[in-house]
Amino acid sequence: MCAHETVGLPCRVAIRRGLAAGMLLVVATGTGRAEDWPQFRGPTGQGLAQSTAPPVEWDLATDVRWKVPVPGKGWSSPIVHDGRIFLTTAVPSEEDPPKRQSLRALCLDAAKGETLWDVEVFVKQMRPGEKINAKNSFASPTPITDGEHVFVHFGPDGTACLDRDGKRVWANDRLRYNSEHGAGGSPVFAGSRLVFLCDGVEDPFVVALDRDSGTVAWRTPRPPMASPRWSFATPLVIEVEGKRQLVCPAAQMVCSYDPVSGEELWRVRYPNKWSIVPRPVFSHGLVFVCTGYPGPAELLAIRPTGSGDVTDSHVAWRTDRHVPQIPSPLIVGNDIFLVSNDGIASCRDVASGTLHWRQRLEGSFSASPVHADGRIYLQSEQGVCTVIAASREYRQLGSTDLAEPILASCAFADGAIFVRTEGSLYRIE
Repeated sequence: MCAHETVGLPCRVAIRRGLAAGMLLVVATGTGRAEDWPQFRGPTGQGLAQSTAPPVEWDLATDVRWKVPVPGKGWSSPIVHDGRIFLTTAVPSEEDPPKRQSLRALCLDAAKGETLWDVEVFVKQMRPGEKINAKNSFASPTPITDGEHVFVHFGPDGTACLDRDGKRVWANDRLRYNSEHGAGGSPVFAGSRLVFLCDGVEDPFVVALDRDSGTVAWRTPRPPMASPRWSFATPLVIEVEGKRQLVCPAAQMVCSYDPVSGEELWRVRYPNKWSIVPRPVFSHGLVFVCTGYPGPAELLAIRPTGSGDVTDSHVAWRTDRHVPQIPSPLIVGNDIFLVSNDGIASCRDVASGTLHWRQRLEGSFSASPVHADGRIYLQSEQGVCTVIAASREYRQLGSTDLAEPILASCAFADGAIFVRTEGSLYRIE
């Protein structure tokens, strides 16, 4: 299905008027300074870096300021605030198979790469035969910081608040659910709340914790849905017509909630799609959501102004060509950039969905793309970082092979790029 073929004329006019009126901004309150990288996908949660002139290629002998090993296994992305890096990992016990996983939080000095602290937050007792998806880990959700505290999340195994010295402020391990393939979605701030999705095999729900105490502020069950019900997405807080919304993709549908009360505002259905991973993006008055497995995913451009079930009235355009099931979309200016799991990069017009270009890259992709200074950074699972121009014509600017598996998304801060591989963390500049 061609994207631009599904857009009606009234819809196009409305979108173009929205462009003229100016782009609505994503709400990113309490997530640190603009030059920091305080959460999954950066200050706005949409993969937009403030860095200027980051490298497009690097020599591993001269352009790596430091490289340090990271214990255990974890695919959480690094976050950076005020000269410190925070990330999580899971260290298995020595038995084969391991009987426990030590779920840990780490803090490193961003300038030197030295570990400032490494603390155990929870201990996961492994059930007989328990395993997770081959592309997952027991420490995949990315931490988030408000500058004073760091919030770490391990899905059904617990969520905790630590101070900048690694001391526990509170911990909540009572929100249990069967995640099916391990946790994946990261927590977000919504005012004084910490929100994350608990989309498990049965009875999926969205929950908001009080940031100061870790107690449940509200818990909203997902609407009734067919099986499978599990998903692994990260919410996005947006502002529409002066009011905040919490956009939360799920299996079978995407729902928007009032972040204060947890009340559902609207939903768009996409039946027979589950295991949703990409984080939504928001620009030009449209929310962009990728559906999941099985078969080809779809990209939906949704006007977030309705109420109730708006499936038939508020989808501006859609496409099922080369849509990612794991990497999140990226919007730069009037264009949306995608890279599919199997390495097809593409660029489309935000308002109409018109395809500008598509290009096959080598390898497979899980990390979400990042934009910095007119450049888009794409990291393959095989460890190759390809840099392309953020333009309506495909232009490759550089490519570097780290020769280590990469599933975590990179972070930009302090004029550097921080890249987490399977066993290491790099500072590149």
